[in-house]
Amino acid sequence: MGGTARIPDFLSEAASASRSWLCLLSLAALMFLSGPVNAGALERLFAPKPELWSFWVDHNPTSTIDVDHSVWDQFLAHYVHAGDDGIHRVRYAGVTPAGRGALGRYISELQQVPVRQLHRDEQLAFWINLYNAVTVDIVLQYYPVQSIRDIDISPGLFAQGPWGKKLLVIEGQRLSLNDIEHAILRPIWRDPRVHYGLNCASLGCPNLQQRAFTAEDASELLDAAARDYVNHPRGVRVNAGELHVSSIYSWFRQDFGGSDAAVIAHLKVYALPALAEALRGFDNIADDDYDWALNAQMASVRGAVSDETGESN
Repeated sequence: MGGTARIPDFLSEAASASRSWLCLLSLAALMFLSGPVNAGALERLFAPKPELWSFWVDHNPTSTIDVDHSVWDQFLAHYVHAGDDGIHRVRYAGVTPAGRGALGRYISELQQVPVRQLHRDEQLAFWINLYNAVTVDIVLQYYPVQSIRDIDISPGLFAQGPWGKKLLVIEGQRLSLNDIEHAILRPIWRDPRVHYGLNCASLGCPNLQQRAFTAEDASELLDAAARDYVNHPRGVRVNAGELHVSSIYSWFRQDFGGSDAAVIAHLKVYALPALAEALRGFDNIADDDYDWALNAQMASVRGAVSDETGESN
């Protein structure tokens, strides 16, 4: 028989995937060689997309299970300081062995929770608290560091930070911080306010709250966190007639409507009167930026407080 032999599907797909990766690698190399001006564009290129992990869709609307977040609540009240500049910082250097032990036990206990048997509101609080607690715990394991991105334990050529490493096992599934954010919270809730609840241990990030989320107050806390961030200069600012925003509105643009106009409309929902007036007339965003410096409180501004061991810091 004559004719051209057909390339097997899996080889064709592999070749296509290889070409795609080569294109991405070439583009990334060009951005890198062209200097720091394109650093933000590179981050946007590799920002994770929401991809639903269907295993976690199940929930029980009639569930009466209440997850206990009191240990995390106490940790936050004790170690998170609200600065005069509007940024919450963590006293990583002041966390005692007892405090670290309590945090570790809390994370271990959360991994025993039958998450898919919870109702939706309980699940939302569960995932946000777990994400934030694990983030603090991983920083404590490597502290002192200048940035969480220095904790380079994620797999992958372009990976930075701890977000891609499988750190948890829940209901038999191994999960990373990326899984919690991009495969569970973003695609299941489809609520841009989720970004204001998650903290990545950086000064540019929405604040780590001083109390734990609960099923009863999660929505209220997310609204408050959104207002706090949108009305802070690291979230939104107008300079010389141009609108500058946090890079989260670029990295996760589709969550905020998919366009500059949609992002601005979102900002107006939470803007206080002064910012709302400043936003009038804008239909495009000039630039975005983000401060990856660790959200660590300096020793000079620590308060003398005692924790569950009776120690004073």
